[in-house]
Amino acid sequence: MATAMKLEKEMVLLNQQFTTDEEAIEAAGALLVNHGYVRPNYVESMKSRHRLSNVYIGNHVAIPHGTEEAKGEVLKTGLSILQVPAGVAFGTEQAKLIIGIAGIGDEHLELLSHIAIICSDEDNVERLVAATTAEEIIQLLSVEV
Repeated sequence: MATAMKLEKEMVLLNQQFTTDEEAIEAAGALLVNHGYVRPNYVESMKSRHRLSNVYIGNHVAIPHGTEEAKGEVLKTGLSILQVPAGVAFGTEQAKLIIGIAGIGDEHLELLSHIAIICSDEDNVERLVAATTAEEIIQLLSVEV
């Protein structure tokens, strides 16, 4: 069963640059906060989660999300997408796509698996990193699984 979630173009930022992984996670979290998906405390839990286990999943993709304890900070399910063509270090790897996730209940698991499937294909990731519009990114990520 696919979760009906429309990805808004305000949730996609192109050509971002970050010095640290924490800065990138804060930016992904701020987008979720500013658009009413999560309360500000959720961003701290995204950073905590990353410190516990690196949120880099491979193929130049990092998926920061909150800890189990922060579930109550999620107001509605949503994604924030940051395109970082020059990359930002997540441990020893370079992430060029940062996808912040907030999910009500277990909806984040569905989002995670949907994104993991799309991003497991390097061609898809290259297209996402090369995209020049938010619409292009939305179209690539909206493929039904």
